[in-house]
Amino acid sequence: LHPNHPNLDYAYYLKGLATFNERGIMEKYTKQEINDRDPKTLRVSFNAFKELVERFPTSRYAKDSTQRMVYLVNTLAMHEMHVARYYMQRKAYVAALNRTRYVLETYPNSSSVEDALVTMISAYDAMDMADLKADTLRILKTNYPENPMITGKINEDEKVWWKFWESLY
Repeated sequence: LHPNHPNLDYAYYLKGLATFNERGIMEKYTKQEINDRDPKTLRVSFNAFKELVERFPTSRYAKDSTQRMVYLVNTLAMHEMHVARYYMQRKAYVAALNRTRYVLETYPNSSSVEDALVTMISAYDAMDMADLKADTLRILKTNYPENPMITGKINEDEKVWWKFWESLY
């Protein structure tokens, strides 16, 4: 990229779009979720949009890039939670905790924070770490008082066979 080109912002925008593909043809037919796949291209896309927003905050592509960055952050966090749930299923609780901590530290504004806290509580419970479980439960209760783990109510419409993590409640 030529640093003095008048359309450099557009070049960064296209670079981000090139790897942003929300659903590829295989995902469309296999019903694979975007967070199930390797997140490398999502990070590349995020970095391109981030560079555009930082270098060209008044660009006409900045608003769209910012919205795409929010989507990508949420998707990257969901990917980490997908892996954490896999580790929980395999009873690799320390690995699951590491993934959930990574979500909380790296993506603190993502939509996966609540899920990360629930998974942490379940992992602490499985490892008989009552103090850490209680601390995390307090944080969950403070920030998400309507969470089913707090209220004890799980909407019957949300109980489907493939949501195995509900058994973590």
